[in-house]
Amino acid sequence: MSFRGGGTNASSGMGVADQSKTTYMELQRKKVFRYVIFKIDEKKKEVVVEKTGSPAENYDDFTASLPENDCRYAVYDFDYVTSENCQKSKIFFIAWSPSISRIRAKMLYATSKERFRRELQGIHYEIQATDPTEMDLDVIRERAN
Repeated sequence: MSFRGGGTNASSGMGVADQSKTTYMELQRKKVFRYVIFKIDEKKKEVVVEKTGSPAENYDDFTASLPENDCRYAVYDFDYVTSENCQKSKIFFIAWSPSISRIRAKMLYATSKERFRRELQGIHYEIQATDPTEMDLDVIRERAN
């Protein structure tokens, strides 16, 4: 059942820039990036790439790139070695929504998340974080194993 009336539907969320999809696919398939941070461009009404991290960067570089007081979406390619000594990789989608960010930003990111997340095929895990402890490296490690 659809509730699409006239005007804009706030719950439909933002569009997704082609560059965002392409950049994600480069991380997923070609391992060009360790992470991608996305932000909502309110003027363009779409999710755009804000920053990418090279494969040499680590989790600390990634978390340091997230703003302390504003929301973002991020994708992190986590490499690890299993107990059987196999090299593996899992892609994490992180919805970063710090508790001190503006209510409008939290609402915007919350209502746009599902639509954006659907555009990114091959995500293994999703984490919703309101403070850094909720996306600590130990949390990532635990989810991956």
